[in-house]
Amino acid sequence: MPNCKSFLVTEAERKHVRRRARFQQHRDASCHHLFFLQGKARKEIHVILKETSGEHAPSYATVKNWVAQFKRGDFSTCDAPRPGRPTPEITDQIHELILEDRQISAKSIAEQLGISRERVGSIIHEDLDMRKLSAKWVPKCLNADQKRQRCHSSEQNLGCFRRDSNDLLSRLVIMDETWLYHYDPETKQQSMAWRHSGSHRPKKFRVQKSAGKVLASIFWDQDGILLIDYLPKGQTINAGYYSFLLVQLRAILKEKRRGKITKGIFVLHDNAPAHQALATQKKMAYLGFQCLHYPPYSPDLAPSD
Repeated sequence: MPNCKSFLVTEAERKHVRRRARFQQHRDASCHHLFFLQGKARKEIHVILKETSGEHAPSYATVKNWVAQFKRGDFSTCDAPRPGRPTPEITDQIHELILEDRQISAKSIAEQLGISRERVGSIIHEDLDMRKLSAKWVPKCLNADQKRQRCHSSEQNLGCFRRDSNDLLSRLVIMDETWLYHYDPETKQQSMAWRHSGSHRPKKFRVQKSAGKVLASIFWDQDGILLIDYLPKGQTINAGYYSFLLVQLRAILKEKRRGKITKGIFVLHDNAPAHQALATQKKMAYLGFQCLHYPPYSPDLAPSD
């Protein structure tokens, strides 16, 4: 099987040969016209072309057809439009339809212009060099201010990391929330079981996640988990509840990570309302915690990931 490179070279050579053949055909037709005006016969014209062009000379039948066309008064040396050969007008019409509606189908274009679907596809791919691509999914369409803030926050965090990466990671505490279901369906890896070669595969039925769930708030650093808190039923995370978790976090750091509070703690959490509330910011300042800037609508990733 030829590789992609050889295919591309062959395709380029094929287009070059086609253009060269059209140019040579136009040149030969012009010579026919000149010899015809000089009053030369068909055989004489064919002999002259054979002497000058050699194996590339047109056949006697082609010379005969050209002379017959000139005798009818048709002295045009250009190819007449015919089915299967795209004209500039049709190509422009297809291009205009695509620019008006980027999602238009080849079938719709063919029906509007009265040509075949295959011809439309050939013009779009070969002449217009266009491809139909699906849209790329992004989680959020950011406005100019959000993009500017995202760039500013990223530059600040990157500057802290470049100054002393080891110091930043040793002082960093990350917080995130996740929903924990009372029962999660068995994964494909978990369902694997040993069987003899002739035995049937084990069956697994589709099971929905249980309705019961609890919100877990997790704090961790580069050495492991620091605090896991499960939100009581019927309660929501607000500024007061999150401030209470920060107090617990400081007590655990004082017990498990001696000397870390003295260096200073960087807290990285997302931009949830409870995290950005004024009461939360005052509590963090009172506890001696500094908040790292979190770019808006960023992927839920942390340096430890």
